[in-house]
Formats: sequence, C-alpha cells, structure tokens
Amino acid sequence: MTFAHLLQKGPGQTVEFLPELDTDALAEVLVAFANGDGGTVLIGVSAQGEVNGSLLDEDVEGVLRGALSQCRPPVRTEWRQVDTPQGPVITLEVPRSTELHTLADGRVLIRSGARNRPLGGEEVRHLAATKSSGDFELEVVAGATRADFDDDVIAEYIAKREEKQRRPITRPVEELLVEIGATTEDGDPTVAGILLFGRNPQGFIPQSGLVFVRFEGTEARGPGGLPGYSRREEISGPLSRLIEAAWQVIWEEMRVGAVVKGLVREETSEYPPFAVREALVNAVCHRDYRLSGRRIEVRMFDDRLEVISPGGLPGYITLDNIVEEHFSRNPRIVAGLFQWGFIEELGLGIDRMIEEMLQAGHPAPTFRATPYSFTVSLANVRERRGIPAWQRSMNERQLRAMQYVREHGSITNREYRAICPDVSAETLRLDLADLVERGLLLKVGAKKGTYYILK
Repeated sequence: MTFAHLLQKGPGQTVEFLPELDTDALAEVLVAFANGDGGTVLIGVSAQGEVNGSLLDEDVEGVLRGALSQCRPPVRTEWRQVDTPQGPVITLEVPRSTELHTLADGRVLIRSGARNRPLGGEEVRHLAATKSSGDFELEVVAGATRADFDDDVIAEYIAKREEKQRRPITRPVEELLVEIGATTEDGDPTVAGILLFGRNPQGFIPQSGLVFVRFEGTEARGPGGLPGYSRREEISGPLSRLIEAAWQVIWEEMRVGAVVKGLVREETSEYPPFAVREALVNAVCHRDYRLSGRRIEVRMFDDRLEVISPGGLPGYITLDNIVEEHFSRNPRIVAGLFQWGFIEELGLGIDRMIEEMLQAGHPAPTFRATPYSFTVSLANVRERRGIPAWQRSMNERQLRAMQYVREHGSITNREYRAICPDVSAETLRLDLADLVERGLLLKVGAKKGTYYILK
C-alpha cells in the first residue's frame, strides 16, 4: 500500500499513526501488530493525517532501539523514510510473527481496530496455542514445483493488485511470489502459494475444496431418511476461482423476487448478496487447512443457508468478541484475497453482514463454534414490519431513535442530534447506551465511526 493510501486510510486494524517519537507507544504497537496480522506504523503523522516534519534519522533509530528492547522477544521490523512537502515521515513495517510477544512489564497486546488492547489470561492462552501451531501457510508443499502454478491466475492477481494500489508492479514475478509467501527463496511452492495460484490445489491439499448441497425442505434428510438434496456440487480450483464458482452456484439456487418503489421495479434476492459472499469468503480465508478429510460445506435449505468452515475460531476470537475483534489464521491468504478484491476492509465484514441482514428484514446471522468447525447460518424468513414491541418505559426520544433505525437501518450520534436538536449530546449518548444495555440496539465501530443497528 502506498504512503498516500495509508494517509487516506487512517489508523485502523493494520495502520497506526504516531505524531511524536514515543518509545512506550511504539513498543505497544509493535507488539500488537506482531501478535496480530502485522501492520504499518507512520511516525511523524498525527491522527488527522498531518505531517509534523521535524523527525531526525538518529532520533528515530534511538527510539526504535528503545522500543525493541521492551519487546519480548524482539519484533522484526523494516523501516524507510518518505520525504513529503511538509517534511520526512518514517514508515515502519511490522510483519505478523509466529511467536507470542509481550512487553517488558508482561502485558500481551493485540490490535483491535485502531487501538492496542491488552489480553486477559484465557485470551493469552488461546493466542499462545495458535502461535505454537507454527505458520502452516509457509510450509513447503511436498512434490510441488513452480510449474504447478497457473500463470494466468498469477497475472490476474498482479493486475488486481496494481488496480487496487494504483501503480504498476515493476519487480520480477518470482521476487513478488517470495515476498507474499507463495514460494520460498529457493522457488519451492508453499501452502499459501498452491492455494492461491495452483493449477490443481486439491491434488496436493485435497481438503481445500468446497461442497455445495441444496436440500429440499428444512432438514438434511428427505422422507424415510433418504438423501433429500436436489443438487450437489463439488467445487475445486485456486481460492479465487473457488469463491467465484461457489458464489455462482449459490446465486443460481437463490430465489429472486421483486418490489416496486415508486415507478421503479427492484429485484430482491433471497439473501443479501454481501452477507452470503462475506460468509463464503470468511470460510475460505479462515478455515484450518491443516485439518484433512473435511472440506468447506455450503448447505442450502428452504429456510436457511449454512456455511461450515473446518477448524474452530482462530487465536483469541470467541463468539462474544467476534463482532469487535479480528484475527487471521491464514494472513497471507487473507492478504492475497484482499488484493483480489474479495475483502473490502479487515475486521468490518461481520459488522456489515449483520447490518445487511437486518436491513433486508431478516434476523441477524447466527454463529456456532466447536473445537473443529465454525458455522454461519443465514435465515431467509423476513420479519413482520408491524408496530415494534418496544418497551413502554422508553422516552419519546428513544422511540424516535428506534423508528429512525427501523426506517434507515442504522443511526449515528450525529443523526440522533439532528432529530433531537434541543437535547444535549450527553443526554442523547446516554439514551443510546440505555438501548444497547436493554439489548435493543447493537453498537458497531468506535469513536467517530460509531453507529447503532437493531439487535
């Protein structure tokens, strides 16, 4: 990602701005990035993207050494200077680490949105277990050679990456493959490389395919215990092709209706397309590819769509924090599919999946986790849009807020102030907090990006 894009993107899951040289703050973000998906630190840039222009190389080196001395074990970094019209900025690249990193005082931090969050004891144990399993993506695939890559798929990836970055990639293809973890320095294909670019990934990693089944009715069996499906597809190929083919099959099986708004006829699908694609892409990105004998399963019933991903939740992620937190089991696969355009923004997909389902009149997605699988279930039963059964103890402002969410899908603090202009901002904040506590609204995002949707 270019410096201009980093400035435009702002602080987030994989980007941090540090306006001043601060050893302690730098150490915290180094540990948080290394324990998560990695990231980029821009030193000399304010939270608003303003360059202070007063950095000196020798000062940066001293602060970096001090920050690294607080990391246990030390975090690997690469830094360079970017000259801007306002002065120099230091960009510090922090790769994801296969080790668990702590600060000198014993704290274990993880990146959570745009902040560095300390983990509790149980979370630390879960993260340590994930780290100790090694980096399976970078393991060499036995028997595979560079000839097992599909050059057309590689060319497509490069074109998509150039389009996203808005600049050409000039370095040799082989060098790029090493950089993204698709091959080793010796040119041997890795697991990530075969899954992203292989001509036939399932020939080396059979469990990397996908099975789609369309069941008649609401159960996995038909009358008399006989198989009750009307269609079964086994889908294979590199991950980008796998996602595209699976989406095409699901789309063919989805019922499509129509509504008329004014003089315009709009088609509506059985499920919101984004919610389906997000569930599908998440399964491909985050499944545990070490587990053999089981592929991703997409099960379509009359009343629901289930996407089942082999492997439990990664890292410290739980059903309680899955909306707010982000951790990738397969960061190189995630990065590859991000460049392809299958992932819009790290850490925001679950939020939007919930929002899209609710806005379409469906219940929110349900999530089920076991030690060896994770299931997303989307229900297609539209809720009745009659008078909501709101609690009588609500004040008039809260009733107006709930009606606004029903009509628009969400509400922000600014929008709430617009419909209640004569009420203080603090009173309105407490109103929304009360609705969240009652379980009627769900708070999504943080700080200026916060908004509320129906829970």
